[in-house]
Amino acid sequence: MIERVPASDNRGLFDKLFCVREISSWKNRPIMQINRSKTKRKGVIRGLHFQRIPHSEYKLVTCLKGSVMDVILDLRKSSPTYGKSFSLEMTQSNNISLLIPPGCAHGFQTLSNDVEMIYVHSAVYSVEHEDGINSLDRTLKINWPLPCTERSERDKSLKAFDKLEDIKIDL
Repeated sequence: MIERVPASDNRGLFDKLFCVREISSWKNRPIMQINRSKTKRKGVIRGLHFQRIPHSEYKLVTCLKGSVMDVILDLRKSSPTYGKSFSLEMTQSNNISLLIPPGCAHGFQTLSNDVEMIYVHSAVYSVEHEDGINSLDRTLKINWPLPCTERSERDKSLKAFDKLEDIKIDL
């Protein structure tokens, strides 16, 4: 988690969303892609997504509008938190960004209508290397705060965690 400190005055605010000097693990990786998502309705779940090598990536996620519960699922077998999830609420005003390392899946649930998110990636998206875990897999014990109102057809078809093939991590 990265807590940002925006500068504000009577004109509005200035917020630094990314600085490589503040994220030591990101060093030696260029920014390769920046994406924005908009979600219209409260309760929508997106994810849990990740990229396999050679497109595994760091991802910095920030909520620009509205609020979400953001989730990271650790898929790194050598990690002490393998198979566990971490979640936190991100809003347009709490000044939190989340850094997701390679080998972790990411998803979120909208807690408000009209949510906008921005994603900064250290690798270019590759459809051949995309993968994911079913966000409603009960074995993950993710406590989604709202009933799920919608998921994409792709997300509905993602496999359960116990069906995941070995993930090789490119750090």
